[in-house]
Amino acid sequence: MQQEWSSNRRLTAITRASLSVPARQAMIDKQVLPGRTVLDYGCGRGGDVRALQRLDCRAVGWDPFYTPEAKVEPADVVLLTYVLNVIEDPQERRKTLRAAWNLAGTVLVASARLTWERSKVKGEKFGDGLLTSRQTFQHLFGASELRSYVEELTGVRTVSAAPGVVYAFKDETARLSYLAQRIVPDAVWLASDDTTSAIAAVVDYVERRGRLPRMEEVPHPMAELLGHLRPNELRRLVRDSADQTKVEGGGKRSTLNTLLFLAVELFNGRGPFSSLPLSVQLDVRAFFSSYKEACQRSDRLLLKLRDDTYVRGAMNASNVGKLTPTALYMHRRALDHLPTILRLYEHCASIAAGRPPQWTVAKLRHQGRAVSWLDYPEFDTDPHPRILSSYQVDLTTLETSHTSYANSSNRPLLHRKHEFLAPDDPDVEKYKRLTASEVRAGLYESPHLIGTENGWEAELIRCQRELRGHRLVRRAQ
Repeated sequence: MQQEWSSNRRLTAITRASLSVPARQAMIDKQVLPGRTVLDYGCGRGGDVRALQRLDCRAVGWDPFYTPEAKVEPADVVLLTYVLNVIEDPQERRKTLRAAWNLAGTVLVASARLTWERSKVKGEKFGDGLLTSRQTFQHLFGASELRSYVEELTGVRTVSAAPGVVYAFKDETARLSYLAQRIVPDAVWLASDDTTSAIAAVVDYVERRGRLPRMEEVPHPMAELLGHLRPNELRRLVRDSADQTKVEGGGKRSTLNTLLFLAVELFNGRGPFSSLPLSVQLDVRAFFSSYKEACQRSDRLLLKLRDDTYVRGAMNASNVGKLTPTALYMHRRALDHLPTILRLYEHCASIAAGRPPQWTVAKLRHQGRAVSWLDYPEFDTDPHPRILSSYQVDLTTLETSHTSYANSSNRPLLHRKHEFLAPDDPDVEKYKRLTASEVRAGLYESPHLIGTENGWEAELIRCQRELRGHRLVRRAQ
């Protein structure tokens, strides 16, 4: 049913040259796919609809002002993009969300502006939000408020896909498949065009996963190449070809990933064994005596997350990340190398409040429970990258905060970049050489001075040095 929306709300619709953040996130997360139908409910000027159509998605849009004549029909995916925050009547806001949910066949992607944007919205208090000088309304949501709001009105558990973007799934299995995808990405299969290369691809899978795949997990063209082999024959060929050390390592990784998934699932609501994605079910059967045992072990893992001593011990024992007196910092490329308890720590925060689309370094506090995602967009090219933004969630209160440094003239920057990476990262040796040369030049003698752009530049001048890429040279006189 189409609601009577105030005509002034049309002024909040912007012209988009590219996909909105929620629509882009839904594509990245494989919720919006070419084979699925998409309804943009409250599409404004229709920028997302046109962009999705150019990407061969079956997308249509409806808007009470711009396209009121469009036919509103159920779709696999319903986008409710920055609509809830512009409705000043709380009852109408609820009706709109329920209408969008009723139209969604697979998933509702609900998004809203968040409280950290308060400085960008000029207006006077009106109802539960602000009335701007253009006579438009904005209700700015807290990240946890948006998630709870959608859960209350849809009656299902939701997942925060990104800050201000929430997924509500019609089917519990779809929600769990999405969670599994975030924790254990889809298997990457080696290319194959004959039986020999197909067997080699299965061997590679077994070495990485620690178990044989079921045929349902094997890409269809590859399964056809293997179809003439009896199961026992394929098992023997793989056993004879696989490196057993790699298989054991793959089994250990799969065991830990399964525990991590089940712990995150409990944090967000655990379902029955039959609702788990097939690959997770098979991992449970391969690496645990029962689903009950796997759940009990993951429950203990989640309980350990509350133990400051245990978490700090895991940080001390971690072979990746830079440990400070207050937190452990690591590059996103090193995240999967963390101890399982610390991966769980970061994942729980991302499920609760949404991991931002752009981030470089994660910060895990070891007292209290808070995670920050810090964006250093030039980490790989700048020897001392400057921070662009920070997004933090406090897991004890689920409060979030965002800080932008875009307009700062003296931004914080990083030193000793190798410490944020895993030891086997290909850039580590280059960064180590730079750090060693900076130490020899005396640039780190006053650590309290070099944490910002101005202080660092002053120390470079004092030591008569300058940087050329990742090389430290004497400053020209």
